[in-house]
Amino acid sequence: MDFSLTADQQAIREAVLGICGQFSDDYWLERDSDGEFPVEFSNAMAQAGWLGIAMPEACGGSGLGITEAAIMMQAVAEAGGGMTASSAIHGPVFSMEPIIQFGNDEQQQRMIPPILSGAERMCFAVTEPNVGLDTTSLKTRAEAVQGGYLVNGEKIWITNAHVADKIMLLARTTPLDQVKRKTDGLSLFFTKLDRSAIEHSLIPKMGRHAVGSNMLFINDFFIPEEDRIGAEGDGFKIILKGLNPERILLGAEAIGLGRVAIQRAARYARERVVFGRPIGQNQGIQHPLAKCWAQLEAANLMVMKAATLFDKGEECGVEANAGKYLAAEAGFEACHTAMLSMGGMGYAKEYHVERYLREVLIPRTAPVSPHMILNFLAEKVLDLPKSY
Repeated sequence: MDFSLTADQQAIREAVLGICGQFSDDYWLERDSDGEFPVEFSNAMAQAGWLGIAMPEACGGSGLGITEAAIMMQAVAEAGGGMTASSAIHGPVFSMEPIIQFGNDEQQQRMIPPILSGAERMCFAVTEPNVGLDTTSLKTRAEAVQGGYLVNGEKIWITNAHVADKIMLLARTTPLDQVKRKTDGLSLFFTKLDRSAIEHSLIPKMGRHAVGSNMLFINDFFIPEEDRIGAEGDGFKIILKGLNPERILLGAEAIGLGRVAIQRAARYARERVVFGRPIGQNQGIQHPLAKCWAQLEAANLMVMKAATLFDKGEECGVEANAGKYLAAEAGFEACHTAMLSMGGMGYAKEYHVERYLREVLIPRTAPVSPHMILNFLAEKVLDLPKSY
C-alpha cells in the first residue's frame, strides 16, 4: 500500500493551488456578500484545462481519473474558496460522465467540449419538490412528440440554473403506473436551457450565496430527440453511474474545507495572546484542533480509496458513501471547532471561518443525507433489512 500522492498528482495539487492563490479571501468574501457567480475563477480554471481533468482527451479532457479530480477539488476548497469555489466548477468535472458512458460519438463531440472550455455552463436537474431522494417518483413528464419530447414539471435545488446555458434533465417518459419496475421509464437529456420555457427562482439560503440554488418551473419545454442520452427509459440506470463520483468529489471538498478551517484556527491560536501566552499553548485549544486534523486525514483515506476503486473499474458504492459521510462529519466538526477556538473573532466575517462553517453544511446534507448513507451501509455491509 502507498498512501502518498504520485509526483504527477502532487504537481496537479500545486498547479491548482497556484491558480486558486490568485483569488484572495477578500474575493470570496465579496462573492459571498454580493451573491455574484465567481466568473473570474470559473474562467481561470476552464482556461487552464482543469474542468476536463477526468474527461477523455478525445473530448477535450485530460484523460485522468476521479482520483486526480478529487485531488483537484480538495485543493480548490482548501485554498480558501470553500464550497463556493468548488461548486462553481463541480458540475462539469463529473456531470458529463453519462454522456461519456452512454452518449454516441456525435453527442460527445457536440456536447462536452463547450462545457470543458468554459464557453458554456451547465446545470443538472434531477430533484423535485415533495419527492426528495425518491427519484423513481419524479413527476416531471417528457412526452414524446414529433421530433422529440415536450417537458412539463418542476425541479428544485438546481445549482447554477440561473447562469447555465445547458441543462442535464431527468424526466419520466413513461408514467409510473405503466412500467414493470419503478426504476423504468425515466429518461436523461442534455440540451439547451430555453428560458422562454423554463422559469427559475433563486432560493435564499444560509451559505454559498455566489453559487445559486434554483426552483425551476418547466412549461412545454421542447427537447430534440438527438439530445436524449442513451435509450428511452434508461435514465435511472444512467444517473446511477454518476452517484459514486459525486460522493467522492464532495467528500474531497469537505476535507479541503475542514483543513483550511483548522489551518486558520491554528494560525490564530499561535498569534492570539491572552494572559501573557498564546492561546495555542493551552491544551483546551490544542486537543480539539489536533483531533479534527486526525479525523480529516482518516476520512481522506476512505475518500481516496473509493476514488482508486472507481478508477480501477471496481465496485465502490460502500466506500464512496462511507467516504462522503466521514468527510462531511469531520469537515463539519473541524469548521465548528475552528470557530469556537477563535472565540468571538471566529464569528466575524473578516476571519472567514464562519463562512466555512455555513458552507460545510452542504456536503453534510447533499446530495444524500447522513441518515440515508447509514441506511445504505447498514443494508449493504451489515446485511440488515432495508429500512426505506
